[in-house]
Amino acid sequence: MGAGIAVLFRKKFQSVTELLNQKKKIGDVAVLKTKQRYIYYLITKKKAYQKPTYDSLQSSLEAMKRHCLNNGVTRISMPRIGCGLDKLNWSIVSARIQEVFKGTNIEITVYSLETPTKFISHTK
Repeated sequence: MGAGIAVLFRKKFQSVTELLNQKKKIGDVAVLKTKQRYIYYLITKKKAYQKPTYDSLQSSLEAMKRHCLNNGVTRISMPRIGCGLDKLNWSIVSARIQEVFKGTNIEITVYSLETPTKFISHTK
């Protein structure tokens, strides 16, 4: 949580100790609950200066999906994860997001500086 959007989240939610106490590993998701929503921190690398892999990102997305399904979450808003400082390719990342959440009723809105993108996956 030392670079990129994670710094903004750390300043806004100020719960670094609570996140660290969850002792999550790469490929997991740490979760904060504030009021009526969950804040998800995808653990895709050990240090801020390292780069995630598509597999570590997908594992974290799968962990987030499990939490959503277990807790009745039906909407997620997120930035273009992994595509800023981490230099992952957005077309690959967006395909992974769609693959992970396919077959669920979870609506995902991805925000960028341009315009939001919505992924809607319906249970079949």
